[in-house]
Amino acid sequence: MNYLEAYREWVDNPGLDPLMREELLGVKDEDEIRDRFYTELEFGTAGLRGVIGGGLNRMNMYTVRKATQGLADYINEQKKGNRGVAIAYDSRHMSPEFADEAALCLAANGIKAYVFESLRPTPELSFAVRHLKCIAGINITASHNPPEYNGYKVYWEDGAQIVPPHDKAITEKVRSLDVFECTASMDKEEAIKAGLYVSIGKEVDDAYMEEIRKCVLRPEAIKSCGGELKIVYTPLHGTGNLPVQRILSELGFEHVYVVSEQEKPDGGFPTVSYPNPEAAEAFELGLELAKKVDADLILATDPDADRLGVYVKDDKGVYHALTGNMSGCLIAEYEIASRKEKYGLPKDGALIKSIVSTNMADEIAKAYGVELIEVLTGFKYIGQKMLEFQESGRGTYLFGFEESYGCLIGDYARDKDAVSATMALCEAAAYYKTLDKNLWDAMLMLYEKYGYTREKVFSVTKAGAEGKAEIEAMMTRIRESNPREIAGFEVRAFRDYQAGTITNFTTSEVEPTNLPKSNVLYYDLADGGWVCVRPSGTEPKIKYYLGVKGSSFADADEKAELLEKTLKSWS
Repeated sequence: MNYLEAYREWVDNPGLDPLMREELLGVKDEDEIRDRFYTELEFGTAGLRGVIGGGLNRMNMYTVRKATQGLADYINEQKKGNRGVAIAYDSRHMSPEFADEAALCLAANGIKAYVFESLRPTPELSFAVRHLKCIAGINITASHNPPEYNGYKVYWEDGAQIVPPHDKAITEKVRSLDVFECTASMDKEEAIKAGLYVSIGKEVDDAYMEEIRKCVLRPEAIKSCGGELKIVYTPLHGTGNLPVQRILSELGFEHVYVVSEQEKPDGGFPTVSYPNPEAAEAFELGLELAKKVDADLILATDPDADRLGVYVKDDKGVYHALTGNMSGCLIAEYEIASRKEKYGLPKDGALIKSIVSTNMADEIAKAYGVELIEVLTGFKYIGQKMLEFQESGRGTYLFGFEESYGCLIGDYARDKDAVSATMALCEAAAYYKTLDKNLWDAMLMLYEKYGYTREKVFSVTKAGAEGKAEIEAMMTRIRESNPREIAGFEVRAFRDYQAGTITNFTTSEVEPTNLPKSNVLYYDLADGGWVCVRPSGTEPKIKYYLGVKGSSFADADEKAELLEKTLKSWS
């Protein structure tokens, strides 16, 4: 069936929502019709993400219902429907409606849905799955994408996003369904009366907050200096506002200034082009407020509050942006050093990072005698390692992070948590203040201790059907080029995660990656450098990551710029 036939099938379907039919009939541009119907919105290894609207290739009530029906079929096949599914949603357009659509599809399949009464952070959904002993979780969010997007993430009983074998099995179920004919739903009032739609809120909130509070390592530092710190915070119109303010207030941070223009939930994200704490524009209003109140640090969480952006002030009053690698290592050093001093470190302690995160983490692990574990990109793989530790009784999770501004302190959840990361950075700031230092001082100490590392990431967007094919062709071309030097750096080893092999060019030995197969290319370079290339799992992009180690900041910056220039020529 071509895209025009698929379009006609939708608009002619008598069961189609009248408003959606009106929307589709109003589309006169054939290119837009093609984009809406040339393919189905792909149910990937984590779920759905796409532009909101009518059509096969859009986020709407029908694609959400189809995804949920596939999940319900899998749960019932496993005979675990009696355990229920937790559902959360963020501040995006249509999030409450999509959450209800999913809940009522589950209810029609005899599976109880525990639905948060209002928007909640992603990490609280991860916590709720385990707290309520659910078999699965659904989160309606598109993270930091532009306002026209929404998404649908699936979690399994361990509280992490689905991984093999569940992801592939659920995906097969979803793909086998007809978007109109093979899905179920029921009336909301009937579902409530039948006990299949249950609202949740305060009890889970309180339990979640209590688990975060348990992660505090130096309450005496907060008591001593927490009241002196000045903290500017913005939730970027998302879910972080209430939980972040609550945890900081309860712990004794008295001077928290919230950016008023970005405080209230708003799926249009009116103050930014897209709500990404990696972007400088996300901090423009926060920086204005910080300079007015002379804040020590500025914190921004993305709409679903799983990622944290940070600016810190030096002793000259200059604010410095921290990358996800920088904040991740700052928290890792603080958490592991504090735990060592207060309680000692377990013999099987582990620091976990994604393969595209900084090699400074390797040096931190080495310095404290803990294991450094690398996983594929996606926090679900860190969650998978945590589950392995739990089931095997071997391995103690100390900290995990990704370069993409996400980390997790403690093991109460299985996804990154910007609420607890905010708490940890404020705690660290209070501790360093007791030593007459600030967080920028602490960051400089890391570079002096572990070396001047620099990392960069950039992406090339290739939208539409042609773009998807072009990305695949680019990956094939790079894979087959087999370079032995990049920007003057010798390639010491090549990891092809699709083939599952690591080729050492010095010894000619080939070893397994021991990680799941994934379309990712990684080059280990001389002098501590590295390059990684992969397609984005959620957007029509090919992503390039790089890292270098220099003798100084200037040397590291020069090396990074040279490497970036070369990689950009690959596209």
